[in-house]
Amino acid sequence: MTGPVAYRASAVFDGTRMLPGHALVVEDGRVATIAGPGEVPADVRLVDLGDGILAPGFVDLQVNGGGGVMFNAAPSVDTLRVIAQAHAGLGATTILPTLITDTPARTRAAIEAAIAATEQGVAGIGGLHLEGPHLSLARKGAHDPALIRPMGPADLAALLEAARRLPVLKVTVAPENVSRDQVAALAGAGVLVSLGHTDADFDTCMDYAAAGARCATHLFNAMSQMQNRAPGLVGAVLHNGALSSGLIADGIHVHPAAMAAALR
Repeated sequence: MTGPVAYRASAVFDGTRMLPGHALVVEDGRVATIAGPGEVPADVRLVDLGDGILAPGFVDLQVNGGGGVMFNAAPSVDTLRVIAQAHAGLGATTILPTLITDTPARTRAAIEAAIAATEQGVAGIGGLHLEGPHLSLARKGAHDPALIRPMGPADLAALLEAARRLPVLKVTVAPENVSRDQVAALAGAGVLVSLGHTDADFDTCMDYAAAGARCATHLFNAMSQMQNRAPGLVGAVLHNGALSSGLIADGIHVHPAAMAAALR
């Protein structure tokens, strides 16, 4: 067991506030305190990180690839290791590798790779996100329409088994191809159910949220839009505090004004 260590940068971001001149004090592998300027005890070893900002690692729940590889192209532990290392260099210390709609065999391989990676302690792999294949053809986006299909009993059983073996399993589904009872079963098993790639109306989305859906996938993209008499999934997210959502914040997928409105 080592003594406490203080890490000082130009500022510490604690998730809410930017704290210039502060230091993060770590003891026994855990954050002990954030010390202000001049508050680090003399007997604590000080590590100067220079002009950077010390911040909590990002958690990215939708990562399709990184480091020059795509998860769908080669769903293996080695692929996950490369992806996780690439995103760690960008500040994301925990990711959910994400498989988009693919064949049943490729989906099984992705599940087994994620399970093996978490069992082996591959740094940064927090679980698995399956985005498809149970989506809506009307909002398929870049997903292969030939592989989109309804969720059957065997699919549900496979997901429930995967959830039992993974620390986190997230699935993006559309009400057009997944029943309310299936969503309830997944949510009851601890699966993070996200609505996405769907043209479902507002009432259906709210009903699925009541059944256990907790998220929406990439807000505004590949989903029913918000209109004056038809709020759609966008309206359900903005109306229902129980539904959180990711957002592709590159300024291309979503207009900056729409992003600002959603964040408000």
